[in-house]
Amino acid sequence: MKTPAPFVLALSAALTLALSTPASAAGAVLAPGLTVSTTVTGEGTGHNTWTVTAQVPGGSSPDPDAPPSALGSRDHADALVTSLRGKGFAARAEQVDWPAFADTPRGALGWRVRVGSFADRAQATATASAMTANGFTGAVEWTGQDGPEAQGPQRVRVAVVDPRRFRGDVVASHGESVAGRRTTSALSAAAGALVGTNGGFFVIDPRDGIPGEPAGIGVYQGLLQSEATTGRPALLLGDRPSIGVPRTALTVGGHDVNGVNRKPGLVRNCGEPGDVPTDRPLHDTTCTHPDELVLFTPQLGTPTPAGAGVEAVLDAHDVVTAVRPAGGDVPAGGHTVQGIGAAATWLSDHARPGTRLPVGTRIFEAGRPIHPAGVVNGGPWLVRGGRVAVNAAADGIVHPGDPSFVYGWGVKRNPRTMVGLDRQGRLLIVTADGRQPGFAEGLSLIEGAKLMARLGAVTAINLDGGGSTAMAIDGKLVSSPSDATGERPVGDALLVLPRR
Repeated sequence: MKTPAPFVLALSAALTLALSTPASAAGAVLAPGLTVSTTVTGEGTGHNTWTVTAQVPGGSSPDPDAPPSALGSRDHADALVTSLRGKGFAARAEQVDWPAFADTPRGALGWRVRVGSFADRAQATATASAMTANGFTGAVEWTGQDGPEAQGPQRVRVAVVDPRRFRGDVVASHGESVAGRRTTSALSAAAGALVGTNGGFFVIDPRDGIPGEPAGIGVYQGLLQSEATTGRPALLLGDRPSIGVPRTALTVGGHDVNGVNRKPGLVRNCGEPGDVPTDRPLHDTTCTHPDELVLFTPQLGTPTPAGAGVEAVLDAHDVVTAVRPAGGDVPAGGHTVQGIGAAATWLSDHARPGTRLPVGTRIFEAGRPIHPAGVVNGGPWLVRGGRVAVNAAADGIVHPGDPSFVYGWGVKRNPRTMVGLDRQGRLLIVTADGRQPGFAEGLSLIEGAKLMARLGAVTAINLDGGGSTAMAIDGKLVSSPSDATGERPVGDALLVLPRR
């Protein structure tokens, strides 16, 4: 790494000021117009303890970042405290308030029930086991991750790309194929990236679609590979990066297409007309749709999913060469189209060998057609007009009837990956480690938004976080992932490439 420049030192100072109680800061110039700063805050863990949070009835999820069901009504909390105390456990009910999101109410979000305050994890684990033996379910938690008032250490890295001076490129990359998952460091090393971070949300479990496919819009090397989730923001890449709310419009033979490179009928994060149970964004939820056309590109990199419906094979000139059951290879330079339900009937009627079905893919932002070189999906908004403005409800982070989701996902501290733009048009790429007691607590959504605003962002959004959060420099991992298994394979990455 090169000797820090004055701008890097100023950035490090701003970063430590934004986080408060700095313990150390370091920065480096990786190339003209590209800097990276790292800050570690003071410890501040003396008042934090281990505890056991009693869980309320709720569904299970294969997503490793799915928050447990921890909040209930006041009546439920009082009854649970009484039951626990009757079995000899020192239980207490704690009110959790709504944070200062831009589009949610104030007051009580819900109540959690906790047992004990312990100096070490082993004591808490023993208590959780005793609770289980008495018919209760509890999760061992560190209070340093409760939210902003918890304080505790932070480890944050900020990469700043100045498009006026940097002569390389900032790109979105899925690696060799849209399908499949790869680590951020592997994607970075393969591309020779100076800096790389994890990108947008993606499918993890096969029950939710094709593992690795973006759960939202994805554009790589100028090609649309995944449709937009209506209303959710994204990072748009090109000569001048920007943040907006893209919309995609796809057609085959004049007929609307619902998705790209995903299993028909499964819509991760929802947000499309006709989705069940909602056509609004609903984060970490897989909606269903009974009647869909889905387009597949050669970049999928794997056979299309088998299942119900019919599939038409199109050559490079959009001419139908075959009609077959769903599942098979996508021809180089061409496409395939799968239909289910009523869409399968339409496809069967119109996709006759030798017939041309023109494929149309368009992207709009603010009502205007755009042609971005890359797009990484994200959400929610963090900063707009230089002010903290987290639209958690509109973005689907708030699940109706389930306060535990927004509590675990947005109120509690987690690892975060965020991007923003300052008044000079510089791109801020930020990662915060988390879920590592005494080492890195992570950030709540509001904390993340405040950090981005203090770093000078006039607009900023959240990207994928949790166990996905990672930063690599020169292809080597420099962050500390929270998964016990180490760095998590992800769907795509945001890469800063040197000049070629």
